[in-house]
Amino acid sequence: MANDASTVFDVVILGGGSGGYAAALRAAQLGLSVALIEKGELGGTCLHRGCIPTKALLHAAEIADETKDAAEFGVLATFQGIDINGVHKYKDDVVSGLYKGLQGLVASRKVTFIQGEGRLSSATSVDVNGQRVEGRHIVLATGSVPKSLPGLTIDGDRVISSDHALKLDRIPKSAVILGGGVIGVEFASVWKSFGVDVTIVEALPHLVPLEDENSSKLLERAFRKRGIKFELKARFSGVEYTETGVRVSTENGKQIDADLLLVAIGRGPVSQGLGFEEAGVAMDRGYVLVDEYMRTNVPTISAVGDLAPTLQLAHVGFAEGILVAERLAGLKAVPIDYDGVPRVTYSNPEVASVGISEAKAVELYGKEKVVTVKYNLAGNGKSKILKTAGEIKLVQVKDGAVVGVHMVGARMGEQVGEAQLIYNWEALPAEVAQLIHAHPTQSEALGEAHLALAGKPLHAHD
Repeated sequence: MANDASTVFDVVILGGGSGGYAAALRAAQLGLSVALIEKGELGGTCLHRGCIPTKALLHAAEIADETKDAAEFGVLATFQGIDINGVHKYKDDVVSGLYKGLQGLVASRKVTFIQGEGRLSSATSVDVNGQRVEGRHIVLATGSVPKSLPGLTIDGDRVISSDHALKLDRIPKSAVILGGGVIGVEFASVWKSFGVDVTIVEALPHLVPLEDENSSKLLERAFRKRGIKFELKARFSGVEYTETGVRVSTENGKQIDADLLLVAIGRGPVSQGLGFEEAGVAMDRGYVLVDEYMRTNVPTISAVGDLAPTLQLAHVGFAEGILVAERLAGLKAVPIDYDGVPRVTYSNPEVASVGISEAKAVELYGKEKVVTVKYNLAGNGKSKILKTAGEIKLVQVKDGAVVGVHMVGARMGEQVGEAQLIYNWEALPAEVAQLIHAHPTQSEALGEAHLALAGKPLHAHD
């Protein structure tokens, strides 16, 4: 499959996850010859151990909650429990279908796919399966893996990572989740719906600490109502095995017993032992350093996705891969505005945002120049029908554009598309207020929030 002595690919991509395969598909579409090297399955973390399987679990959890609450809607239904094998079959079927589709797509674009563990052997070559694959340009896209803490051993049984959690063959009675970021919060949401007694341990002052503080507080309120416990400003100090599970200790003296501990403190780059440093690639704490065009300090090498110190999101990987492919094909590449990337935590309720937080806006523009408005979903007809609580918060530069949209509530991830346009097109509140939103929809809530910010609220108090 690899080069013979006379063949050099235009692009050799090491890693077939979101960033890698996006670069491969776009480069091939633009007429470049492409070799894509992946040691595991095409699709990487997102498709097999991240975005897709976790969202399938979250949908199963949503069905469980709706069954339990069916009587509130006049529907007679009985919740009899969770068939974890059935849940896994549903999840795996979703993944399998997308995997087959992706394999077909890569083949149809005439990308040379090489399955094997690759290693960068020079600034223009990758060694894999005993062969050397030469390329005019190399794209590093080796992704990330779950992180742990020094001295904290993940055994895959009582102390697990998100990889293990996605394949867990049992539903624990209780669980401690170390980390209140996106991964920890989503698993807490799933497990609570499945009947697990969940406690989150987070060292920072709030859950989803990268979000606007108002969104964090709304999520915390919703989690309290659901019976999901959490310890904030609680630094992990150790875990020991008990007769039936684990005992987790924090530095403030708290001890929590549970069946298992899920370590969800984030993901670290896969870069060790892959020849990056030997090829002269500049790195920092395992990440490959890049400029705004995803170029490394080595002219023939780029890096995309979780390997680079940018937002660890699949759609960011897609965008970075496309950017690199277009740059290599001679098109004008436009750097990514990472503030303009939509972010969604798919818990119940969902947390969605685009743009900057109020705190960041104050830091950039000064307190007197920042205007905010909050629209409670209680005033939105569709949200009332769905029996969801939450809020949309807008952050505006006074007399200027909306620079932040922060939403909490059921299905808010489906509203973030319009929010993305509002931020990225630097829309003024009055311009959005002119748009007519369908009634009754949750998208109306975004329109109502902008009506309020434009000084002409409708279904909201002045």
